[in-house]
Amino acid sequence: MKKNSRSKMSLLEIDELTVEFPTRQGAFVAVDGASLSVEAGQIHGLVGESGAGKSTIGVAIMGLLEKPGHITGGTISLKGEHISGLNTAAMQALRGKQISMIFQDPLTSLNPLLTIGDQLTETIRAHLNLTQDEANQRAIELLELVRIPDPKTRITQYPHQFSGGMRQRIVIALALCSEPDVIIADEPTTALDVSVQAQVLALIKELAREKQVGVILITHDMGVIADTTDVMTVMYQGKVVENGLTSQVLGQPKHAYTQSLIAAVPRPNERMHRFPLVSYGGRTQDFQIDDLARNWNKTEIDANQPLFEVSKLTKRFLKKSALLPSSQEYSTAVDEVSFNIQQGEVFGIVGESGSGKSTIARMIAGLYGVDGGSILFDGKPVTGVKDLSDYRRQIQMIFQDPYSSLNPRMRIDAIIGEPAKHHKLLSGKALQKRVDELLEQVGLTAAAGKKYPHEFSGGQRQRISIARALATQPRFLICDEPTSALDVSIQAQILNILKDLQEHLNLTMLFISHDLPVIRQMCDRVGVMQGGIMVEQRETEALFTNPQHAYTQELLSFMPQLKGI
Repeated sequence: MKKNSRSKMSLLEIDELTVEFPTRQGAFVAVDGASLSVEAGQIHGLVGESGAGKSTIGVAIMGLLEKPGHITGGTISLKGEHISGLNTAAMQALRGKQISMIFQDPLTSLNPLLTIGDQLTETIRAHLNLTQDEANQRAIELLELVRIPDPKTRITQYPHQFSGGMRQRIVIALALCSEPDVIIADEPTTALDVSVQAQVLALIKELAREKQVGVILITHDMGVIADTTDVMTVMYQGKVVENGLTSQVLGQPKHAYTQSLIAAVPRPNERMHRFPLVSYGGRTQDFQIDDLARNWNKTEIDANQPLFEVSKLTKRFLKKSALLPSSQEYSTAVDEVSFNIQQGEVFGIVGESGSGKSTIARMIAGLYGVDGGSILFDGKPVTGVKDLSDYRRQIQMIFQDPYSSLNPRMRIDAIIGEPAKHHKLLSGKALQKRVDELLEQVGLTAAAGKKYPHEFSGGQRQRISIARALATQPRFLICDEPTSALDVSIQAQILNILKDLQEHLNLTMLFISHDLPVIRQMCDRVGVMQGGIMVEQRETEALFTNPQHAYTQELLSFMPQLKGI
C-alpha cells in the first residue's frame, strides 16, 4: 500500500474522491472531487439533500460501491495507508475490523432468521480470537452498552421482536463488535423518536470521546448535526460546497446553498407560518393550492361539533398464544385513550416508539380493530359499524415511507386514481382528468402519471402519496410521520403543502411525528403518549412552553436546540 503523502496524518482522509456510475447516457458523477478528514475521537457531520453523494462516500470508504459504480479519482486513506485501491480480500479483512458502518434501516442489516445473539457472536468471533462462551458474554456486554434492557433474555430473541429504536441500537452493537477505529453512521436516527435518538447520539458521542473512535455522521437532520458533531461538510450534487467547525458553518454559513438549507430547518423555539424553501439551484416546485381549492367540495366548520371524538380507545395484541383463552397473554398497546379533534384543526400525537401513537392512527383508519372504547366521526359511531365505506372515503392516510406505500408495479396515474375508483366516485375520462389535475397541483406534471414509482425521488414520491390521499376529496387526513424519511429541503415543501391544505380547504388532520420542532410548527393541539396512555394534551404553545407532566418535560428536554443557528 502506498503511504499518504500529507504531512499531518488524520485517522481517515479522503482526498479529491470521485465516484462514477456508467449509464447509457454517459458517466454519472455521484461524487465529484470531495475531500474531508476525520480525527480520532472526532465526529464529522456530512449533510446535504438526497442525491448529494454523502451516502456514496460512506459506501466507497467501506468498499461496498454497487457495480458498475467505481472510484475514478482521488484516494481514501486510513491511518496514512491508501485503502481505496485494495483488492476484495484485503477490503474484507479491513471492513468490520477497522471500519464499521451503521446503516439507516436496521432491518436491512439484521438477518430475520437468526437471533440477535447468533448475529452478534458470529461477528465477534469473525474479528476477535474468542471462544463461543466468551463471545456470548461479549455480546451481552455490548447489549448493555447500547442500553438494551434484560440483555441475557433478549439476546435469544429475533429482530422482529424489537422496536425500531432497539433494532438500531442492536445495529450499533454489531458495529462495535470488532472495536473499530472508524464508524460510518448513515442516517442512524432517521426513524427514531426524540428520546431514543438522544440515547443513540449520546452513545455515539461517548464512543468517540472515550474510545477515540472517529465517526462520520451522515444525516439530513440539522438538529443532530448541531448537537452532535465537531466539524461538518456540506455537499450539493456530488461536490463539497462548504466545510469547517460545526459552530462556524451553522452560525456563519458562507455558501448560498448552506444558507438556504439552514433557513429551511424547523425551529424548536418559535413557530413559523411557512417554511422557507431551499431555492439554491432553482429547483423548488410549487403546489397549486388555488387551483385545487377551486374544485374542492369544502365543508363549513361547525365550532360546536368535533369532527372526531375518541373515547377510552383500547387495543391489545396477542403476546403469547395458547389453546385455552384463559392462558393467552396480551400486551396493551393503547389503554383507554380519549381526545377529540375539531373541524379544521391539526391534532398532533408524540411519544416514544411503542407508545401507541401509530396504533391509534391505524384504529382510526380502520386498519386495526378496536378492543375497547369508541370512535365518533361527525357525530356518528365508527366502532361496531359493518359498512364503513362512506367513512373511509372521507378519511385518507399519508404514510411515513413513500417508498413502500406506493405499489412499484402500478403506474402513477393508476396509484393516484385508485381511491376514487374504489369508492366509485369517478371513472374513465373524468377520473383521468382528476389525476392529471392532482399531479399538476402537487408540483409534478400530467406526464408523470405514465411513469412508475422508482422513477421519482423520495420527495416526489411523497407528493404522489399526497395526491393519492386527496383524490377522494377527504375531510380528514392522517399523517403518520410523513416527513421523517425526507431531507430538510423536501420536508419544508411537504409541510408547506400540508399547511396549505389545512388552511385553504378546512382539512382536519391527525399529525403523528417524533420530530418535536415539526410538531410545534404544524399542530394546534398536541397529545403526549407514554406506554399506551395519553399522559397530557394541551394547546401546542402551552405544552412546549410550560409542560405539566414529568414525561412531557423529559421528552422536550431531548429536543435538539439547533445551537448556533
